[in-house]
Amino acid sequence: MTEALGSSQRLGLLGARPVDEVIAHARMYVRALTDLPSGAVVVDLGSGGGVPGVVIAHDRPDLRLWLVDRRRKRTDVLERMVHRYAWLAGAVVIPADVSDVIDRRTRSGLTDDVDAIDAVVARGFGPPDETLMFASSLVRPGGLIVISEPPEGDRWSAEMLEASGTVRHKPPAQRPTDRIAAFLRTS
Repeated sequence: MTEALGSSQRLGLLGARPVDEVIAHARMYVRALTDLPSGAVVVDLGSGGGVPGVVIAHDRPDLRLWLVDRRRKRTDVLERMVHRYAWLAGAVVIPADVSDVIDRRTRSGLTDDVDAIDAVVARGFGPPDETLMFASSLVRPGGLIVISEPPEGDRWSAEMLEASGTVRHKPPAQRPTDRIAAFLRTS
């Protein structure tokens, strides 16, 4: 996993933080997903260089992971990773804008795969309100949304939660020091 993410970093798809720190941060998502059953579908919005999706796939090979990114350079790198590393065999790379994935879900009348999205994760995807709205549009009712948080502060207003049809959630395995925010879709 360190080799795969190191390659992404050398290509400029991850920041300058040491890869070990990037992996440690991504494991906050893994802890948040602890209660998901085997076979659950997890969508990584804006997968970029593979964080947190690649770490989730490594640590939870029992999950079905969709790595969604609109930039072809990034999805090409992710495709090569999926083909190179056996532990990524369950991951699917989707080269598309998230709005296209949502449109496909709406037009298709909820196909089996799209209807079965159990969780959505996002790290550095976009502004908090947009990230939460996109994630809520993808995940099934009762599904989990996990988004990266800055070291301090709370970005999630009651109005934002109401507009997205979500409520705050604290996964049982989440640690107080984890810099993630978790939500459940209620409607």
